[in-house]
Amino acid sequence: MIERVTDVSAVLEASALFDAPARVEWAARFLAQPGHHLLVAYVDGQPAGMVTGVELTHPDKGTEMLLYELGVDEAFRRRGIGKALVDALAGLARERGCYGMFVLTERENVAAMQTYRSTGTSAESDHVMLSWEF
Repeated sequence: MIERVTDVSAVLEASALFDAPARVEWAARFLAQPGHHLLVAYVDGQPAGMVTGVELTHPDKGTEMLLYELGVDEAFRRRGIGKALVDALAGLARERGCYGMFVLTERENVAAMQTYRSTGTSAESDHVMLSWEF
């Protein structure tokens, strides 16, 4: 079962799915933004995977969904949970009027590449991501 998480307590319950423990103030800020989305997959009531999406709107392009992060607990991998989460976020993006969805990942991340390709992605690119740390 996949649910859209809208309260901080549910984020904290799923905290093990993130790279680091969720912080109350950051979770609250994330959930307060109307274009931020967190979907959690549950197996027997236990958080098994999550995906976050962020809507990005540009004046001449409209709105698209950034698949920000996907994570599946190691005990639940290879069961289609990651694919189901990506599909659910894509469905939410369509419902919200997004013209598309994109994700950034490393080519060497074989599991991620297989998961994303299994959901019907239509294009790959050789873009370079540059970042600033503050």
